[in-house]
Amino acid sequence: MNDSLLDIRARLAAFAQERDWDQFHTPKNLAMALSVEVAELVEHYQWLPTGADAELDEAKRTGIRHELADVLMYLVRLADKSGVDLHAAVLEKMVLNAEKYPVDQVRGDARKYSDY
Repeated sequence: MNDSLLDIRARLAAFAQERDWDQFHTPKNLAMALSVEVAELVEHYQWLPTGADAELDEAKRTGIRHELADVLMYLVRLADKSGVDLHAAVLEKMVLNAEKYPVDQVRGDARKYSDY
């Protein structure tokens, strides 16, 4: 997976460089664009009972796939411009989450850690 993220990062950097877009890809602008793409993803699920696969037609599935790609692209680009190794950050955060959500205490319970 780490190799995949590195490949995506390199491709996105090249894409932006070819178009002279680096000047616009500030962390603030990328974070704002990321939030817009997340909102566009959420739109596909709005008003569905659960968003389960059975509730989606092919057009919705395609839209969701494309919005997920947009979210990932902006996230990877933001991480790159911010000097964040996403693979390492995920591993670090999983350790912290394991401490906040011990298996024997939270199994089958979706409450936030502060509610236990």
